[in-house]
Amino acid sequence: MMMAVLNQGAKISKLLLLPAVGIAVFLLLWSMTANSIQTSLGKFPGPVAVVSQFENLYQEHVDERLKAQAFYERQETRNAARVAKDPTYEPKIRAYTGKETFWDQIVTSLITVMSGFLLAAVIAIPLGIWMGLSKGLQAAINPIIQIFKPVSPLAWLPLVTMVVSAVYVSPDPLVSKSFINSMLTVTLCSVWPMIINTAIGVSSIDDDLLNVSKVLRLSAITHVKKIVLPASIPMIFTGMRLSLGVAWMVLIAAEMLAQNPGLGKFVWDEFQNGSSESLARIMAAVVTIGFIGFLLDRGILTLQKWASWDQ
Repeated sequence: MMMAVLNQGAKISKLLLLPAVGIAVFLLLWSMTANSIQTSLGKFPGPVAVVSQFENLYQEHVDERLKAQAFYERQETRNAARVAKDPTYEPKIRAYTGKETFWDQIVTSLITVMSGFLLAAVIAIPLGIWMGLSKGLQAAINPIIQIFKPVSPLAWLPLVTMVVSAVYVSPDPLVSKSFINSMLTVTLCSVWPMIINTAIGVSSIDDDLLNVSKVLRLSAITHVKKIVLPASIPMIFTGMRLSLGVAWMVLIAAEMLAQNPGLGKFVWDEFQNGSSESLARIMAAVVTIGFIGFLLDRGILTLQKWASWDQ
């Protein structure tokens, strides 16, 4: 009984106490270092300054929502008065065009990164499975993957921007060009780890499983569904975790250059602003970017545990 209690205490210590100590030491070192760094805009922000900026950013979000609510209420009042005078008048509701808040930009970034990531998955996983099943196809495509895999998003973005500007021409576009530019740049940079890991996972399936498929004379689709996918899920999800991490990093750079509303644009705008609070606001965005990246990775890991046949 005592041994079980000790083991439970050790597990709790490992899960909660040690991470808490690590975070506390990091915050202490951050605070001490920040006080010794003087920039052109003042002292480098410490943890307290960053926390206060989170409060300010939330208050700005609330204020902007109140402005939007008041804007629509004025429109409704004005339209009601017009209809009372002229029953044939068809009221029009104009969209509120106020600036996006920090929290709005978080949502925009998440929508952009998940759109690019899912598009990459739709391309990469079937192609990776095909490459894993065909050594000839793998030999043909692998050099192309190795050439384009290390290309920076800063190189892809100008090309994507020019192609989108030439192809995506519409007087009333469903989504903005800046969103398309960021999404496609994310896709181009995150597709490679998924292709590589999926192909490796499929090509390294145990021979006994392949022999079972041959004995049962499974069709190609059934073979992939019953043998290939269950056996290669761990490697597929490893590639997805790597790709999502790459996608999130690429997105911030793409938003800075494409000026697509999001966390990257928020950081760039604050850098250009150069106010006394800019450093603290940028640091708040950095902490947010890191925390969201951690949550995205945990989310994929949880999805992997749910999808893996042995877990």
